[in-house]
Amino acid sequence: MIGGENIAIAIDGPAASGKSTVAKTLARRMGLIMVNTGAMYRAVAWATIRESVDPDDVRGVVGMLGEVDFSCGVEDGVSTILVDGFYPGEELRQDAVNQRVSRVAAIPEVRELLVAKQRDYLELGSVVMEGRDIGSVVFPDTPFKIYIDASEEVRLARRSAEGLADAVAKRDAEDSKRKVSPLVVADGAVVIDSSEMSIDEVVSAALEVLRERGAPAEVLGADK
Repeated sequence: MIGGENIAIAIDGPAASGKSTVAKTLARRMGLIMVNTGAMYRAVAWATIRESVDPDDVRGVVGMLGEVDFSCGVEDGVSTILVDGFYPGEELRQDAVNQRVSRVAAIPEVRELLVAKQRDYLELGSVVMEGRDIGSVVFPDTPFKIYIDASEEVRLARRSAEGLADAVAKRDAEDSKRKVSPLVVADGAVVIDSSEMSIDEVVSAALEVLRERGAPAEVLGADK
């Protein structure tokens, strides 16, 4: 718990594990702010395309951070990010962004900038925040840590069903082996394997974890 009375619920996991849908559903049912940190890293990756910056050119990406304005906010209870006042929308999901996002996210200065913005959300209210390092880096002191997992086969099938062609195994390797804030199961996190579960079942399991961890009654009471 950080930020006074507000709490942070950390939802981590690999690509296509279902963490974004679970986080969004939890936040809506509990009346909290849902923060999609993946969209922030995708926005930086998208900006490198717009600015013609090689994602492997660390100096170039860092220089771009000083020239491009990444503005975070909330709309209808969900986090938003604007790039120089423009919302990229579905362009954040395009293959070109998929191919760059892990490389961009491995740059320490990118993570430093975005982690600061992620922590700022707690000043606005209690949050359900999903990503890859929420429980380990962004809010390591929160007692509310959940890691959503699924088999590689299931996650690949989910990506294909969404019409996305990024390689799940490659993303896993890049996210898990990067030197800065790698994808890990945070200390104290409860792992939920969503491979054979519906979203409602995963959400119910997550709510049970929160109850067991002592989430405030006023937060749990918002669940319908």
